[in-house]
Amino acid sequence: MASYCARTVVSVDLRKKPWEQKFPLHNRWHPAVPPVAEVKVGELFRVEMVDFSGGAITDDHSAEDIKHADPSVVHYLSGPIKVVDAEGNPAKPGDLLAVEICNLGPLPGSEWGFTATFDRENGGGFLTDHFPWASKAIWYFEGIYAYSPQIPGVRFPGLTHPGIIGTAPSMDLLNIWNERERQLEENGPKSYKLCEVLHQRPLANLPSTKGCLLGKIQKGSPEWEKIAKEAARTIPGRENGGNCDIKNLSRGSKIYLPVFVEGANFSTGDMHFSQGDGEVAFCGAIEMSGFLELKCDIIRGGMKEYLTPMGPTPLHVNPIFEIGPVEPRFSEWLVFEGISVDESGTQHYLDVSVAYKRAVLNAIDYLSKFGYSKEQAYLLLSCCPCEGRISGIVDSPNAVATLAIPTAIFDQDIRPNTSKVPIGPRLVRKPDVIKCSYDGNLPITRNQAATT
Repeated sequence: MASYCARTVVSVDLRKKPWEQKFPLHNRWHPAVPPVAEVKVGELFRVEMVDFSGGAITDDHSAEDIKHADPSVVHYLSGPIKVVDAEGNPAKPGDLLAVEICNLGPLPGSEWGFTATFDRENGGGFLTDHFPWASKAIWYFEGIYAYSPQIPGVRFPGLTHPGIIGTAPSMDLLNIWNERERQLEENGPKSYKLCEVLHQRPLANLPSTKGCLLGKIQKGSPEWEKIAKEAARTIPGRENGGNCDIKNLSRGSKIYLPVFVEGANFSTGDMHFSQGDGEVAFCGAIEMSGFLELKCDIIRGGMKEYLTPMGPTPLHVNPIFEIGPVEPRFSEWLVFEGISVDESGTQHYLDVSVAYKRAVLNAIDYLSKFGYSKEQAYLLLSCCPCEGRISGIVDSPNAVATLAIPTAIFDQDIRPNTSKVPIGPRLVRKPDVIKCSYDGNLPITRNQAATT
C-alpha cells in the first residue's frame, strides 16, 4: 500500500545548537552552499526548522537575550534542498520552482513563541526612535489560538507561515545584490533623500564572516573564508524570495520561485505562528520553531514565460505568490489612517513609510486608552492578524496608509462610543511586557500631543 506520510528530509533537535544539527543549517545566501537533501517533484516531504535565533531567545522572564542578541547570526535556515523531476533531472536556471505548502505548525513539545523588539543600538525596529529599549512578550499556543501573559485580554487565531522561503542565487545575482547594497550603505545618506523619520539602521546588512554558518562547508577552511566574505545576509527579501514575511502564506499556498542554480537549492526558515502586516517591531511576528510539509513542481522555462524583469538584466525578477484558502475569519475591524506628515508636523511627498508609521502610532496611542501600555500595543500590532494597506499613492502630497485591527481579538469593546472610554481596575493590564533599560544616548521621539 502506498504511503501518504510526508518524508522528513531535514530534521532538527531543539536541544542542540544550530551548528550541531544532523542536517547542517545555514544563515547566508550563496550558490556554493551545498544541498543537504534531495526531493522529487510531486513528493510530499517535511522540513523542520529552529526559530530564527537558533534558540538564543528563550521563554524566561528577561529581555536580556533580546537586548544582547547577535544580529550577525540571523536567520538560521533549513536546506538547501535540491529538486529534481521524475526522471532525476534537476531544476535548471530559468525554470520556475512551484512550492506548495500542504501543512505546517509548531514542533511537538515546543508550542510557544515570542515577539520582541531589539535595542536601538542593536537593530531597533520600525518605531525604534519611540521605543529604543529591548522588549519581549512570550506567547503560548492552544491549538490555533495564541495568548500572552505579558499582553492580557487578547487571544487570537494564528495564520502560521514561513517568514523565509527562497532559492539560491547565482553568482551573477549575488554580485548584483552585494554591489547595490554596498552603494546604499556607503553613499545612501549623501545620494538619496532617505526618510529622516525612520531611524532603523544599518541601511543594508553587507556580507560579513562574523556569525556566518554555511551548512556543510567547514568553518575556517579556505573555501569557507572565501564564501563567507561574499555570501549575502538573509535579512531582506530579494529576487530569490527570501525574507518576504508574507503572513498569508499558510496552508494551501503556493510560491513560484525563480531558479538561478541547478537544482534550485531552496531553503526555508523563520517560522511565524502569527504576524501583523509590516512586522513593525522587527523581531515582530510570533517567532517559533516549526515544520513545513511541502510539494514541489518544476515549470521548465517558467522565468521567461511568466516573470518580466524589472531591471537591467533577466535576473531582476520577483517571485509570484498564490495565497491559500485558510485564514482567520473576522467581520469587524477598527481602521487607523496615516498620512505623509511626521510627528514634527513636517510634510513629506507621497511617502508611504511615513504614512504607515503614523497609522501605527495612531493605533498604539488609541489602544493605550484601554488599559494597555504603549509597549504592549506596539508588540501586539506587530504579531496579531492586523491588515496593513496602501490606500492612496497618487493624491499629492499625501500617501495614505491604513492599519486595520480585528476587534474580536480583545476581551472588551474597543470602539469609540458615547459613554467614553471605560475606567476600572479590570482595564489596567498588568503585567507589562518584559523589557530592559535603554543605555544609549540617541534622542527619543516624543509626540507631545499624544496620550501620556
